[in-house]
Amino acid sequence: MVEKQIKRILVPMDGSKTCFHALDEAIELARVCHATILGIHAISFVPAEFMPSVVPYRIYQKKEAGKFLEKARLLAAKKGIMFHYAIVFGNPVDQIINISRSKKADLIVIGSRGKGRLSEAFFGSISNAVLHKSTIPVLLVK
Repeated sequence: MVEKQIKRILVPMDGSKTCFHALDEAIELARVCHATILGIHAISFVPAEFMPSVVPYRIYQKKEAGKFLEKARLLAAKKGIMFHYAIVFGNPVDQIINISRSKKADLIVIGSRGKGRLSEAFFGSISNAVLHKSTIPVLLVK
């Protein structure tokens, strides 16, 4: 019955190898369930008035995110899976949870470790926070 329950899969992506492993798992699930995938990348919000030099960096981050999200779209398309993506600004955990609700995702597939290993040591991982805050099933991929 899983194939009838999962129609929308949310895959948070940061460009890391682990996020592409998560994407591979999501693609396989989507093939079995005839589901679509929404890839998202959240760029942490830093008020521009405090750091004027942040604005060009945010533009760079958005451009880089577009590159790896487009690569993800092509990987999904090669397997016959519809993949849409969005780049959002704000706290990654909050954005993942909010988007999973607003887009009525049935499953979140997320890499267990991303690019933010240093911040994980201080703040805990994004995947761990998503796992504990999500009201829908979460699949952690190593």
